Amino acid sequence: MSTAPNAAASRRIDASRLWDSLLQMASFGATAKGGVRRLALTDVDGAGRAHFRAGCEAAGLSVRVDEIGNMFARRAGRDPGRAPVLFGSHLDSQPTGGKFDGAYGVVAGLEVMRSLNDHALMTEAPLELINWTDEEGSRFGTGMLGSGVWAGAYRLDQALSLTDSQGVSVGAALEAIGWRGSAPARHFPADAYFELHIEQGPILESEGTEIGIVTGAQGQVWFDAIARGREAHAGSTPPAARRDALVCAARVIDLVDRMMRARGEAGRGTVGEVHVLPNSRNTVPGEVRFSVEFRHPDSAEIERLAVQFPREAGFIARDCGVALEVRHLYTVPAQPFDPGCIAVVRQAAAQAGCTAREIVSGAGHDAVYVARHVPTAMAFTPCKDGLSHNEAESITPEEAAAGCAVLFEAVLARANRAL
Repeated sequence: MSTAPNAAASRRIDASRLWDSLLQMASFGATAKGGVRRLALTDVDGAGRAHFRAGCEAAGLSVRVDEIGNMFARRAGRDPGRAPVLFGSHLDSQPTGGKFDGAYGVVAGLEVMRSLNDHALMTEAPLELINWTDEEGSRFGTGMLGSGVWAGAYRLDQALSLTDSQGVSVGAALEAIGWRGSAPARHFPADAYFELHIEQGPILESEGTEIGIVTGAQGQVWFDAIARGREAHAGSTPPAARRDALVCAARVIDLVDRMMRARGEAGRGTVGEVHVLPNSRNTVPGEVRFSVEFRHPDSAEIERLAVQFPREAGFIARDCGVALEVRHLYTVPAQPFDPGCIAVVRQAAAQAGCTAREIVSGAGHDAVYVARHVPTAMAFTPCKDGLSHNEAESITPEEAAAGCAVLFEAVLARANRAL
């Protein structure tokens, strides 16, 4: 298992302060099972944001908020004319999320700022720590929302009009918790972006490796599907008269699994949300709404899946006598990261005395959208049993410190590089 970074690296950050700060953030939306429920733009997210802002301001950072709620905490550099070095992640969680998904990268970023203050280190370039709005997509149905608006992947007006299951829009939710800012929600010149995150997979832990040097992220394609059949009495409706929406949905879900497995170990296909109507024991289901997503490291494969899945799902629905609506939500191409920034992370891991290996991210992150405009790289730390999006998600204090030490060295090196 992982060990702490070497003594020289440990002196660059305060590992105890980092761990205490992570546990403090985890108190916002804490669940009985040890995880967090801090859905985007809820009151508890607002409280977590306020806590983060207070910590930033106490560290002497100036905080601004843009029109989609992204938070930027700036530390001045010697040369105000230089483009800033950005780093961060997100504070929102899944409905039954863990303490560290996203929040680790934000809190570790604040520890980097605090440690720079401790050592009276002034960087040449300014630094900006970011909390991106609604990375998870679990409330409003669109992941990486704040970074997507910032990068131009989504229009601001479209993003603000998205609604949750209760009909509350993003714009209304931002206003309700007081986190709709006035700064323009669009990308600006920046020198680099670094994002620290737990791996959310089992590779690093299984190998006993402390740091993943992330070279890029998988592509994704997301759909919403609605199967519409006909409600009927469960006892008196024979097979030939049935138009069972749930049977159709089940066969489409099996199609998702088969399409995933046909692509080998690189394939990913998931149906994570299913709603059955009328959801009655003795009624043939008349409607099923469900989500579908595919992921793959090859953008060409993602494009094939985007075409193949709706076509083959339509054949299944026809055979079931059910109407199937498949709505394409979005496609995110596979995103390679910047070789120069990857090299900085590699060097930072060596300087922090950490074992490291290159890895491709299986999950989507805000870094994917940021990388469209800013040289970007990520660093991963292991998580216990590769578990994430789960209240049992866990990392050790030593793993947290190792990743933060790498972030510190990467940010410092990039901000002080010779131009």
